[in-house]
Amino acid sequence: MADNGKIKVCVGLSGGVDSSVAALLLKQQGYDVFALFMQNWHDASTTLHGDCEWEEDRFVAEMVARKIGIPFYFVDLSKEYRQRVVDYMFAEYEKGRTPNPDVLCNREIKFDAFLKCAEKLGADYVATGHYCRKETVAGPEGPIHRILAGSDPNKDQSYFLCQLTQAQLSKAMFPIGDIIKPEVRRLAHEADLPSADKKDSQGICFVGKVDLPTFLQQKLKPCEGDIVEVYDAYYADNEHYHKLESILSSIWAEASEEVRMITDYVSEDKGDAAVSTGCPFDLEKVAAMSDDDLMTLSEPVKYDIRFQTETYRSGRKHIKKTRYKDNPYGKIVGKHDGAQFYTIGQRKGLNVGGHKDSLFVIETDIPNNIVYVGEGHRHKGLSRSCLRIAPADIHWIRPDQRMAVGEIRRFHVRIRYRQPLQDATLIMRDSGLYILFDAPQRGITSGQFAVWYDSDEMLGSGVI
Repeated sequence: MADNGKIKVCVGLSGGVDSSVAALLLKQQGYDVFALFMQNWHDASTTLHGDCEWEEDRFVAEMVARKIGIPFYFVDLSKEYRQRVVDYMFAEYEKGRTPNPDVLCNREIKFDAFLKCAEKLGADYVATGHYCRKETVAGPEGPIHRILAGSDPNKDQSYFLCQLTQAQLSKAMFPIGDIIKPEVRRLAHEADLPSADKKDSQGICFVGKVDLPTFLQQKLKPCEGDIVEVYDAYYADNEHYHKLESILSSIWAEASEEVRMITDYVSEDKGDAAVSTGCPFDLEKVAAMSDDDLMTLSEPVKYDIRFQTETYRSGRKHIKKTRYKDNPYGKIVGKHDGAQFYTIGQRKGLNVGGHKDSLFVIETDIPNNIVYVGEGHRHKGLSRSCLRIAPADIHWIRPDQRMAVGEIRRFHVRIRYRQPLQDATLIMRDSGLYILFDAPQRGITSGQFAVWYDSDEMLGSGVI
């Protein structure tokens, strides 16, 4: 850009070090920069700190703007945030799904409601402190905006922008996307910014760190139910589980090898891509699969373990008592306050002892208010090989890269932030987009976003 001074950029200044350095760099590059702080949450009673964190954030943001020498403005978007993010969260949890509020916040607030406020103040672009990169290339019908992973592999935040459109990207700037976090801190210290040593924010976007069940109890009522541990014997006799194994075996490239049904445990804190050993499936057989088989493959195992009671006499006085009969498929191991407060893969908050390995949530039955759990990382109920995204939920950041019905393509995929990228085959059908992973995945959770990349470019996403 020859004359940056004619381009007006609004920086979403949050009071954190990332957005502060984003503003600093834009100012140094000669743009006409102003800061806009948005308040999205009023209720401090739901945060673990119990105070108005946004007030401190605003104070720091205003000091940063003063230090850099840019105008500072304030906007209250709490009404829009509650209607378009928080209410959606409540509705999804009530259905037993697990939404991602940060993805929604970017799509509905930062690059929609906030963008409109910035434009009213004369902004040509909105800049944020996200660790991702934007590149604009020429296309047959005009410019095409690409989202690339951030240069810092430990801080890449492209996942949170997976629902943005080309129109939104045309107005977006990510000044720190090609910088690593330690360098951002160094630049902040060098400029003596008040946010230089401020800790990174945690918890729900613009709400703060919360105790999720307490937060959800604003609208979702607690209701006691059973925690049921599922034993390995359940899968030995489960028709659907055997059908999954049969379908996977039918498309397995090496007939002599046993099909993989359980994922190896990899810590998501490592931040490295999973090691590829090559696609284990015969792609011609994958392409020839029926819609029925793909749909079956994408459906998780459902649990229906019934417990019968028996009476017995106990103690010297032979008092009559009731207990559950032993069941080879599982056991009631505890109580919970509402199945809607739990999510697939969760291990904290179950409060069930007496096990060698951790218990993990493998299913939540909302209608019957039952939480099903399994012991250990390698429990069969934690792993799935395939997921489906409904046609209405498929979003292409690059519409020019949209897959046609019947097409299959290889991509890198992640199903949650911080997960190392996984190799997968995407299969487009009339009934939706199917993602078949090379290796089974732990904790595939409905309501979360699956995001696919070609090399380091994020091309699309969809709600699981």
